[in-house]
Amino acid sequence: MATDPAGSTPTEDAVRAALATVNDPEIHQPITDLGMVKSVDIGADGSVDVTVYLTVSGCPMRDTITTNVTAAVERVPGVTSVRVALDVMSDEQRRELASSLRGGQAEREIPFAQPGSLTRVYAVASGKGGVGKSSVTVNLAAAMAADGLKVGVVDADIYGHSVPRMLGAEGRPTQVENMIMPPSANGVKVISIGMFTPGNAPVVWRGPMLHRALQQFLADVYWGDLDVLLLDLPPGTGDIAISVAQLVPNAEILVVTTPQQAAAEVAERAGSIAVQTHQKIVGVVENMAGMPCPHCDEIVDVFGTGGGERVAEGLTRTTGATVPVLGQIPIDVRLREGGDDGRPVAVSHPDSPAGAALRAIAGKLGGRQRGLAGMSLGITPRNKF
Repeated sequence: MATDPAGSTPTEDAVRAALATVNDPEIHQPITDLGMVKSVDIGADGSVDVTVYLTVSGCPMRDTITTNVTAAVERVPGVTSVRVALDVMSDEQRRELASSLRGGQAEREIPFAQPGSLTRVYAVASGKGGVGKSSVTVNLAAAMAADGLKVGVVDADIYGHSVPRMLGAEGRPTQVENMIMPPSANGVKVISIGMFTPGNAPVVWRGPMLHRALQQFLADVYWGDLDVLLLDLPPGTGDIAISVAQLVPNAEILVVTTPQQAAAEVAERAGSIAVQTHQKIVGVVENMAGMPCPHCDEIVDVFGTGGGERVAEGLTRTTGATVPVLGQIPIDVRLREGGDDGRPVAVSHPDSPAGAALRAIAGKLGGRQRGLAGMSLGITPRNKF
């Protein structure tokens, strides 16, 4: 407990100031601003009773909130003990909270598609599965978050959802009215259909249901003020890729390929969708670009070479705009291990060959966002490079 030389009891203003330093672990805003502090009672002996509203009954973060509130109030001079009680918001309070978080905007509005949005949206695409698209997405997100950006990931690969495991996101979303609070891991907010399905159950949906799920992820999830949103798309040019172009037309496409000719041809085909959807291709990432020999300094080109350059050149010809190769990521067993363990190599082993390559690519993408954020709102077009 904090000591008070004068022996005076703490004031309510001091206790509430301490509570203002406690953020809701899901919404990431002070509990005082969210209307979550129901009451503060201070005894003559310096004991403090705080009652906090939970957004929903059975809130998974109740223990975290109790611990953080207790720790904050204990630091107030004169406090001798802290007791935290929990209550649950009424339906009306939840509606007011949801309206406040939306900033008065109508429900089912996708904030990233609105004029003036400064969130960079990157749709990570590949022509075929197995090229490491999800690994690239997760590591870029974690690297940008570690670099101080506010980042979110939508696992839009509905059938092959794997982002939560790779990112280490074990929590489940909490629903407040019609708003979904996404879990966070490695500093990244994330949503995935895998958080709503039991065990390893498959998702067997047709196109309209896929579109609806993506729309909910974009409109009903409370993302807050993101700098960057990454969408991990399924392979190919199917329903989800088309839905992304419709729902977030300002999303920029990031193409992932491996070096071999077969993968490069299909990746170029996936990127060419930008011509029909009028989207910009931000660049190409070549994954599995050689394996450093563990016994010497030589690079073993397991999957050949030049795939990234071929894709970039082909897309440059097709779109008429320069499409750069943003980087080449070597084969690294730690990249696979990190995906299995929920520890992205870009943050767990940032100086490894794969980690360094991923951080360099993330730096380029994050640098574009910082340049945009530094310009005047309402003057810079949202899709300017």
